[in-house]
Amino acid sequence: MDARIRFETMEVANVRREREFMALSPAERLQWFLRSFEGRSPADAEAARNKDNFIVEKRKDVHR
Repeated sequence: MDARIRFETMEVANVRREREFMALSPAERLQWFLRSFEGRSPADAEAARNKDNFIVEKRKDVHR
């Protein structure tokens, strides 16, 4: 995804982001999805846990 700053309406931005996302391969989409969880605060996960939501967490101690 492109990190440049743009001045556009929300509707135009959504169409552009969707087009860019759909241009990715399925494997790249999965990687993007998993990376989207990085940087979230533990408070977000705790709030989700209290609602009985399905949670995917990346362990930090996994050796490759």
